[in-house]
Amino acid sequence: MSDLMVIDLGRSALLTVLYLAGPMLILSLVVGLVISVFQAATQINEMTLTFIPKLVTIGISLLIFLPWMLNKFESFFFQLMRMMEPLLR
Repeated sequence: MSDLMVIDLGRSALLTVLYLAGPMLILSLVVGLVISVFQAATQINEMTLTFIPKLVTIGISLLIFLPWMLNKFESFFFQLMRMMEPLLR
């Protein structure tokens, strides 16, 4: 396995993780920002107020994006197996 293959594999793995976690993290960030603005406007300083909406947002986004995420992970896995096949011979 050459150095370029290892670098390409690492880059592909990091991009796949970014693609898989990105939708949930972005939506959670937006919900947290909206709730923080609401807290600042109403002067409610409750630290646990953002937890439940973020948890619900992550759950709903997981249900919405799960087929796409599985397809993305499956394509990465098959690419990984195709790269490993010549090394096993």
